Amino acid sequence: MKVSKAQAAENREGIVDAAARLYREKGLEGVGVAEITRDAGLTHGGLYRHFASKDALAREACLRAFDWTITPLEGLDAAAADDAPAARLRALVHGYLSANHRDHPGEGCPAAALATDAARAGPEMSEAFAQGVERNIQRFMEVVPGDGPAKRAQTIVTLSSMVGALMLARATAAGNPALSEEILATLRAQLAPPVGE
Repeated sequence: MKVSKAQAAENREGIVDAAARLYREKGLEGVGVAEITRDAGLTHGGLYRHFASKDALAREACLRAFDWTITPLEGLDAAAADDAPAARLRALVHGYLSANHRDHPGEGCPAAALATDAARAGPEMSEAFAQGVERNIQRFMEVVPGDGPAKRAQTIVTLSSMVGALMLARATAAGNPALSEEILATLRAQLAPPVGE
């Protein structure tokens, strides 16, 4: 049965969305084509009508995964309006370094979920991953104080600290939940202390 162009585009988007989530949950090698297409509600054979290879899908899914959101930045309460940049940074840090983000990698930051896989997947995946990391840096620069090169440097320090902390918190959550929470709480306090401290 022939599928309309609109339906084909919708199917392709469904595949990319499913792959972006499943790769973050299980890693690049932890999920197969059949699972991705099943999750997207399609048949296994349909994938190769949309992508030249599984690697091509993985690269596009990686880029899509970087569209994730940490926490809503709009709707800050009136008290926070006067200190909007600090309140936004605090909201981002606390949203990123939360138990919810730790426990739901399929909905979260691909940098924390896929960095090791991307490093091993070759130069094309590394390039796609680097594009996503740069997008994250640009997003975070909007709320990190400062100007010029110092602002970018501080953004990289903050983002890298959060990614590393989230990776450690995930790795220790099952074996030592108290340590996992301590890691998150410590980095929240260091990177976004309460206003006035």
